[in-house]
Amino acid sequence: MKKTLIFGLLLLATSLQAQTARKFTIDLTDDAKAQMVCFLPETPSGKAIVGVPGGGYSVLSNSHEGYMASDWLNKQGIAYFVVNYRMPEGDRTKPMGDVEKGIRIVRDSAAVWGINPNDVGIMGFSAGGHLASVISTHSDFDVRPNFTILFYPVISMDERVSHMWSCRNFLGEEGQKDPALVRSFSTQNAVRRHLTPPAIIIMSSDDNLVPPVTNGLEYYKAMRNAGNECALMLYPSGGHGYGFGQWFAYRDEMLSTLGKWLKARQTPQPDAIRVACIGNSITDGHGIDLAPQNGYPAQLQRMMGKGYWVKNFGVSARTMLNKGDYPYMNEMAWKDAQAFKPDIVLIKLGTNDSKPENRKYGSEFKQDLQQMITTLRPDLAQTGKKKAKKAKKGAVVETPKPEIILCTPIPAFKPSWNISDEVITNNIIPIQQEVAREYGLKVIDLHTLFGNDPQLMLDDGIHPNDRGARRMAQIISEELKK
Repeated sequence: MKKTLIFGLLLLATSLQAQTARKFTIDLTDDAKAQMVCFLPETPSGKAIVGVPGGGYSVLSNSHEGYMASDWLNKQGIAYFVVNYRMPEGDRTKPMGDVEKGIRIVRDSAAVWGINPNDVGIMGFSAGGHLASVISTHSDFDVRPNFTILFYPVISMDERVSHMWSCRNFLGEEGQKDPALVRSFSTQNAVRRHLTPPAIIIMSSDDNLVPPVTNGLEYYKAMRNAGNECALMLYPSGGHGYGFGQWFAYRDEMLSTLGKWLKARQTPQPDAIRVACIGNSITDGHGIDLAPQNGYPAQLQRMMGKGYWVKNFGVSARTMLNKGDYPYMNEMAWKDAQAFKPDIVLIKLGTNDSKPENRKYGSEFKQDLQQMITTLRPDLAQTGKKKAKKAKKGAVVETPKPEIILCTPIPAFKPSWNISDEVITNNIIPIQQEVAREYGLKVIDLHTLFGNDPQLMLDDGIHPNDRGARRMAQIISEELKK
């Protein structure tokens, strides 16, 4: 009995110690003023989190808002990286650059460290929460996290409703005098539908240092209004600055909920086939509640399964025409769609190009469509068309990427917003088909296959409802599975 008890205690001690397999530090700057402390778990799940401590952009609170989280995260199989960033002192590019470099290193080293590069999140506390939200909303696609965790974050850069010193230290005295800069880096204003990663926000109602109503709650509202996935944990007490500290009265409840949220993250496989959905409000999911989760790209993701990674790059009101009222190729979504490095691109533009104000530039529709195609596939620009290459028998020929598929607009059931189905049918679709023949591209004829059932549409007759989005996803999934 005694031996059994001793053996059990040894096993327990081993299990408690078997959380962090390796700890090391990487210099992020040549002078080592910025560093990243790395905690790798013994049994990696593939998930990683980059931690950003708080401290009002004047110091680093990297104990309870940094290293203290390593044991719990490593126990979940999550690799953890604490970025000890440089203070901005009015130059916001310093801390931003340090965190971006940390994320880039994590993704570049993913295979060595047992990490899925598509499952790298960011976790920030207080001013570090502001920095985490800046990276989530302002940074380029390759260093933008896949999910965001914000502990009692500074969100607003308006010192009247936020933490004064965080605002002044991040933007500097001159920056505080620039209303456009204050607005841009008040990150609730920078949330973008589909493009800003899912988030969870953790706050206490009695926080009198960073007011939750004008900071964390504003970020939640912006995310929810955009239809992006966002959760809010608001505790009755706790004040500010508890982080992972044992003294936080609701620590167990917080960790339980956070753990469930992290486990529920649907993560694309590293080798998943990447599908970029480019389009206007029909792709964006206008009129569909929580469109990032219920629009046609999201429903296509569920139909295609884990072997695919389908991302929505739709933006409402956008045109293919570069002289249209809202050209798609001027958008952040267009830049992100390219950085996504897709294997397949679904282009579904043309509906808004049928409006009279855009139709006057209709003669340029073909060249603008060609520009989009050759930007995605520069190899097609060499001769102006794709020519089949004959290969020797048995030779392996690599297919150029991405495969570009043109989707015709769905029918316009009503002439809402001056959209003309006649123009779509007689002008837009023939040009799409002509360009597809020239470049050897596939066309999915949504205009015909979608049908004429008004029950699939919103009252405006232009946008599909959730059932119409499902119909679109079904048509496209059948084509992709061929």
